[in-house]
Amino acid sequence: MKVYLTGTGTDGCRTLTAEAADAIAQAELLIGAKRMLEPYADSGKKLVCLYQAERIAETLRGSQAECAAVLLSGDSGFFSGARNLLPLLDDMNVTVLPGISSMSAFCAKCGISYENMRFFSLHGTRSDIAVHAKMNPYCFFLLGGEMTAAQVCQRLCDYGLADIRVHTGIDLGYENERILHGTPSDLTAIPAETLTVLITENPAYLRYIPSAVPDGDFLRDKVPMTKAEVRCNAVAAMQIPRDGICWDIGCGTGSVSVEAAFRCPDGQVFAFDQKAEAVHLTEQNAHRFSCDNITAVCGTCPDILHDYPAPDAVFIGGSGRNLPEIFEAIAHKNPNAKIVLTAVSLETLAMAVPLFARYCKDYQAVQIAVTRTKKLGTHTMPDVQNPVWLIAGCLKCSGS
Repeated sequence: MKVYLTGTGTDGCRTLTAEAADAIAQAELLIGAKRMLEPYADSGKKLVCLYQAERIAETLRGSQAECAAVLLSGDSGFFSGARNLLPLLDDMNVTVLPGISSMSAFCAKCGISYENMRFFSLHGTRSDIAVHAKMNPYCFFLLGGEMTAAQVCQRLCDYGLADIRVHTGIDLGYENERILHGTPSDLTAIPAETLTVLITENPAYLRYIPSAVPDGDFLRDKVPMTKAEVRCNAVAAMQIPRDGICWDIGCGTGSVSVEAAFRCPDGQVFAFDQKAEAVHLTEQNAHRFSCDNITAVCGTCPDILHDYPAPDAVFIGGSGRNLPEIFEAIAHKNPNAKIVLTAVSLETLAMAVPLFARYCKDYQAVQIAVTRTKKLGTHTMPDVQNPVWLIAGCLKCSGS
């Protein structure tokens, strides 16, 4: 059987490419969602209303047709069902035909080029939004599922991005198509619609990954904080994947969480502290720096760790007396995790080194001694900070 996986654009007929129209004309069997099939109700072709990949594959295998076309909205290569369907048809003669995606159609309507744009689907998810809008000049969000355009705009407002530019398209390609432009604060009351796309435009986007953020930029009160010079080395040592999961145990003000969040904008940072004040400050600093990929949790570690996704990297800035149990919990969650720990006291150092030796295939311990300067009258004087031990190691695959 000859099978075409056919992108139909934003409008099932008017936006077809000539190649796609020819494929549909040849096909005896058309498969797709209801609105994809409606234009062909009187075509004399067999129409099957399906969108689940497995059921489409079963239908194709059970068909006697010599040629079939699976109709896919938008472009077959842009958040399309073709990705899941194609591997199920590896024994068939399949041709994938592109279409006009909602992204390219909407960008054309807005007069925006998309070569420097990042693309995200929020179908069925509550993906990180603000951190991407903070770090990129343009972001395209394909909405659906739980997230509406109004909720996206509210998220942007909550995380300090109320004044960037937002473009939203509702029911693209339909008679009731609407396109709205404004700031997030202007558009928090957009009606909830299923077929919605949204572009964020941020001329003041971050052109670098923040590291050694000045201590004074964080809200702190009297909660302990890992200082800038130590923090940047600790976060670098974690080697956090861009889409990784990071744990910050004993998060304090959340300064490490914030710098880690910029390293994994496609991932998540889970910040734990047993003090409610610290968790509240971490949440405030997450909003301050537009890091909506940080989740702050109040509780005692390791008791609460089993409820959260396995980490790729862990920072331990405070553990109370539970360091051995924390190591065991991390090893149980991910026997390949990278662990970085800071120790100020000799007692913490004495407890930590044997644990790294036991759990890690290799580790390094480095002492960081920082001397800042301060003004005393007309003189600039050294301001010696407490030395800090930084220990980093990768767990053994076998755990303990």
